[in-house]
Amino acid sequence: MKKGKILITGSNGLLGQAVTAIFTRESDFELILTSVEDKSFMGFESNYRQLDITSKEQVKAAVAAHQPDVILNCAAFTDVDKCETERELCWKLNVDAVKNLIIAARPHNIKLVHISTDYIFDGKNGPYDEEAIPNPISFYGRSKLAAENAIFASGINAAIIRTMVLFGVGHNVKPNFAVWLINKLSAKEKINIVDDQIGNSTIVDNLAFGILKVIESERSGVFNIAGKDIESRLEFTHKLCDVFGFDKGLINIIKTASLNQPAPRPLNSGLVTLKVQSELQFKPFDTMEALQLLKFQLGH
Repeated sequence: MKKGKILITGSNGLLGQAVTAIFTRESDFELILTSVEDKSFMGFESNYRQLDITSKEQVKAAVAAHQPDVILNCAAFTDVDKCETERELCWKLNVDAVKNLIIAARPHNIKLVHISTDYIFDGKNGPYDEEAIPNPISFYGRSKLAAENAIFASGINAAIIRTMVLFGVGHNVKPNFAVWLINKLSAKEKINIVDDQIGNSTIVDNLAFGILKVIESERSGVFNIAGKDIESRLEFTHKLCDVFGFDKGLINIIKTASLNQPAPRPLNSGLVTLKVQSELQFKPFDTMEALQLLKFQLGH
């Protein structure tokens, strides 16, 4: 599918913005951008439509009006601690909204490409490949697994892309781990960093390019797309200090348990990306490449 129409949900989010930029630059797809806000954060007013995906009627109307070939769902409630305390909202956005997309896609035979997470796993024996058995330990993880299961059960043409620890730059987006680190360390503030959470940090631009590869290849099924290096948050922070020239003396090493967060974290996690590398010739960025790109984007 070289030319076609893609309806993107959550286009104002960090991933939605990266996908919009990369797809516009690297493909001939016609994009319909949608988010719950009344305007596009990127200034794309001509092909932007306000859409609340928790409204079944709004979703059906948007899909009927635009008749896309693909719906790319970049919308989600990703604040894992808030998901523990605001469970109804979490379920509405992460599960019910996905069911609305399925219902709208099915009669028109539209493909659904959905973004999922390593939080569907318990983090006891990562890294995980696409065949690993899920066992979520947080409500966020349970909601994301329920969405995956709804897609599998529906029988529609779909691709599920699992990723983790997204970082990058965008307009009006909440700070991600890397940007938070840069803000704190630039101000020479001391920071507490855990050394017992393992996984792949993923720059959003690289993920967006991987999603484009999956859509262009017309493949279905599950794909892991994440950064190349599987490392602790502490190791990531040390590399960020090397790239940006920050003082590692500002880092205080702690354990996750000491944070007393509402949502449990999968500690020994990570996603194996061999499938997209071998089948789609996708090259995940290693951490240093990703951080160099981030530094360039921030104009440091």
